[in-house]
Amino acid sequence: MSRGRDQAAEIAATGATVDVGDATTRYLLYGLLPSWFVPGLADWVMHRRTRIEDTAGTRESLIHSLMMTEVGLPIALTLRYEVNPLLLSVQLGGAAVHEATALWDVRTAVKSEREVKPVEQHIHSFLESLPFGALASLMCLHADQVKSLLRGGRDDPDAWRLVPRRRPLSPGYLVGIAAAIGTCVLLPYGEELVRCRRAARTRKKRASSDEAHWRAPRSKKLFRKGR
Repeated sequence: MSRGRDQAAEIAATGATVDVGDATTRYLLYGLLPSWFVPGLADWVMHRRTRIEDTAGTRESLIHSLMMTEVGLPIALTLRYEVNPLLLSVQLGGAAVHEATALWDVRTAVKSEREVKPVEQHIHSFLESLPFGALASLMCLHADQVKSLLRGGRDDPDAWRLVPRRRPLSPGYLVGIAAAIGTCVLLPYGEELVRCRRAARTRKKRASSDEAHWRAPRSKKLFRKGR
């Protein structure tokens, strides 16, 4: 404890000041959240390289959309509203459900003919750990709200309702994040889903055509026997 005070005194003596809360907030907004898009885009590239449309197909692609919703909703709420017991509950629930869905996703891919290569597995490790890292940092920033959550929000009239941010984020930042989500998440994964649906329709048409060709000779033989 005394060592920590000595370090703080040393920093103060050099004239430097450190606001841990401000630094952590900037790290979350301008470091962790933007960097999240990188493994997400890399994962899409891996799905494309392993031809997801011809293997796991639409089912796995829909699971990807579900996971993005499980993470995206808590992020959108956190950018617009104050952290309180309600928002913490949404964040914790979203992280838990996202982890369960991630296991379902990998199981679906493995059971199909799609090869989940070591590189893709490593990318998944980032996508799974980043939500917990962000949530841990946020809970450290709002330890009072964590305590309120553990007490069930007693004596806090705003505990279980969405409260707009007292200091809203700048419109420029929100527009930038929205543009990044559209470019790095919605556009590529929307393309993936469309590609999987198109491949599924092509396979269905081909199967129907093959079945029609197979039935045609049998129909002719039955007709001849009937005569």
